[in-house]
Amino acid sequence: MFALRPKSGGRVRRRHLRELPWVSIVIISVLAGCAVLAPILAPHDPTSIHMSRARLPPGADWAYPLGTDVLGRDILSRLIFGARSTMFISLVALGSGAVLGTTIGLIAGYFGGAVDKLAMRAADAVNGFPNILVAAVVVVILGTGTATIVAAVSLTVWARFARMIRGDVLSIKEMDYVTAARIAGLSPFAIIRRHIFPGTINTLMVITSLMMGQVILLEASLGFLALGLPPGAPAWGIMVAEGRDVIVDMWWLSVLPGIAISAVVLAFNFFGDWLRDALDPKLRRVR
Repeated sequence: MFALRPKSGGRVRRRHLRELPWVSIVIISVLAGCAVLAPILAPHDPTSIHMSRARLPPGADWAYPLGTDVLGRDILSRLIFGARSTMFISLVALGSGAVLGTTIGLIAGYFGGAVDKLAMRAADAVNGFPNILVAAVVVVILGTGTATIVAAVSLTVWARFARMIRGDVLSIKEMDYVTAARIAGLSPFAIIRRHIFPGTINTLMVITSLMMGQVILLEASLGFLALGLPPGAPAWGIMVAEGRDVIVDMWWLSVLPGIAISAVVLAFNFFGDWLRDALDPKLRRVR
């Protein structure tokens, strides 16, 4: 009798599951869950003031498990609503920057010439300055507010997308199927839409996942510098700033949101690294 052998497909699937960055996935899932379900998960109103409950350390009162600030506001509720602010601003800003940068990269890479030179010099100008400086200048000019933060962050990230996508386009447009599309009489924008853009999706996914952590850190930095949401709003950067003057006596005001920022940024960075390796065909062949 022949011995039954386990299917190799099952082993491959189990190996792939083991290779997933589960810690990053869990942290990102918790962040997304807090952002979507903030009104349900938060035990208190994040802006409600209770002076009789002010300055409670973590664990002193289980109605406020992570303590309260100098105005008696619940830290846990502010962290949860801070996740909503962070996710909303970061996703909208990164999405806007990705659309702008990808469009510029596709056009510059395909047409070349003066269009390419102008777009890349603009990208070099943006990349030549620290992101926080560019964003701060935009906020100072336009004023604070959610829309301004989104615009400021978008103007700092589009150049990364434009440069990377342009590099892909320069190699893809020399492929035989693109040449055949030109011979067939397709318009340049039809070729870009049908034949070139699909080839850049892997790069776009990797850049987005890697840039997400940087965008979250940038948004928190603007809040820390009082260039983000209004003072007192439940945002992680603002929470860190509120606790810096009493860090010795009330360490939890700055440390807890600081841990949240660090954990989320590292989670997106590790996930982006894994995604880059997973989508690299050379690495897949080695495995």
